[in-house]
Amino acid sequence: MTLRHGRELLAMPGPTTVPDAVLAAMHRPAIDIYAGELLDTTERCHANLRTVFQTQHHVYIYAANGHGAWEAAVSNVLSRDDKVLVLESGRFALGWGALGEVAGLDVEILPQDFRRAVDPDVVEARLLEDGGHQIKAVLVVQVDTASGVYNDIAAIRAALDNCDHPALLMVDTIASLGTMPFKMDDWRVDVAVCGSQKGLMTPPGLSFCAAGERAVVAHASANLRTRYWDWTERQGAEHYQKYCGTPPEHMLFALDKALSILLDEGLDEAFERHRLLAGAVQTAVAAWSAGGALEFNVTTPSERAGSVTTIKMCDEWKSKLISDFTRDICGVTLGLGIGGLNGFRIAHMGHINAPMILGALASVELALHTLNYPCPRSGTAEATQFLSRQLQAG
Repeated sequence: MTLRHGRELLAMPGPTTVPDAVLAAMHRPAIDIYAGELLDTTERCHANLRTVFQTQHHVYIYAANGHGAWEAAVSNVLSRDDKVLVLESGRFALGWGALGEVAGLDVEILPQDFRRAVDPDVVEARLLEDGGHQIKAVLVVQVDTASGVYNDIAAIRAALDNCDHPALLMVDTIASLGTMPFKMDDWRVDVAVCGSQKGLMTPPGLSFCAAGERAVVAHASANLRTRYWDWTERQGAEHYQKYCGTPPEHMLFALDKALSILLDEGLDEAFERHRLLAGAVQTAVAAWSAGGALEFNVTTPSERAGSVTTIKMCDEWKSKLISDFTRDICGVTLGLGIGGLNGFRIAHMGHINAPMILGALASVELALHTLNYPCPRSGTAEATQFLSRQLQAG
């Protein structure tokens, strides 16, 4: 028996649901890459990305996924054998560090439990030990997509400032941009990277690298630069140089439309929508946790992301039965547990609203009951009550 026939729901943290209007924007012929409309589209995308990153500085657009943005970041500001400090809080900062190691960097991991955010005091203590300023960059994610951890970037910036350390602050916003505040210039982030397929509501295939003033200075002497990722090449006079070749036209049409949807809603309004939906999911998980089969992966509520909630299964309980049920019976695709986690993830990012989230929660709850997982309280009902209280108060 199946209930899945109808429009399927992606509740995984990337790719996320793409708005119909964004898909429609892509459904058109290719156009001239040297003049006319596409030049305006590029300019609009750059301007709107600066708004979303909250920066006055340049944002580079790549035909690549988020790993491409990682490589663009390290290759444009660092040199072989440079030492970088990677702040562990889940799988993805480690992945960025591993990429840098392959590129020839000297990578040090500042170890951290996958269930807690980066401790700025520990960062400061490590940087104070680096009296010779051998560490050239600090790499951190704002939200780790695997662990569901949220890191306080402003506090990490303050840790660098407190010990007057000149290392570049490089931040991965792939699972956070467009869903919660990120203030590149106010927080003095030197390099920020993102991908198109999460909060920015665009199909996978584009990534972005925003470069602050100190990053541009470092770029001048970086020797890991290659032609494709090189910021200097992409500042060339010809339009095609901005993409190191043929522009990804249809992805740009999609991005242009998605950014207009986001900015028409308003960044603050989008952040509040994500806050409410995250609160609904986390209220449901707290209720389900009373049964003892599952729990939050992130132990401290203030360190839980506003874009994805990671659920850890306890003891002998397995998550695959739940995710298989929601996908095969209900048509709801959850995020799988990755990075060695026995659990699943519920995304609440991008083109998402209350009916979608409540439907995803109800599908998980249906799985728990049908599969005889202990579930003494209704997470879906409590999530609904949470939203009701918030709306009445607001």
